[in-house]
Amino acid sequence: MLKAAKEMTEFLKEKRFHDLISDRTLRLAVERELEIIGEAARRLSQEFRDAHPEVPWARVIAQRNVIAHEYDDIKLDRIWVVATRNVPALITLLEPLIPPLPDEEA
Repeated sequence: MLKAAKEMTEFLKEKRFHDLISDRTLRLAVERELEIIGEAARRLSQEFRDAHPEVPWARVIAQRNVIAHEYDDIKLDRIWVVATRNVPALITLLEPLIPPLPDEEA
């Protein structure tokens, strides 16, 4: 989850909403990372999710379900808000919960 969220923020660095609308590759990359985040959240144990109620697990999973199953009704303005506001906030919530990967340790 954290890796996908961080990758998405990198994709969107220096980007505007117009870029998401006009660049199909960017849009598909953002949607894919949102799917990965939601699927990873869904696979976490209920006990872990219950232990960390500060993370909006249900909303994260629901966003994945919309992208995966209601792809013909995706609202790009909503995707933009999720990607540029909610995902950075999610990163802040996830970082304390996840130990650094070996390649991230200093």
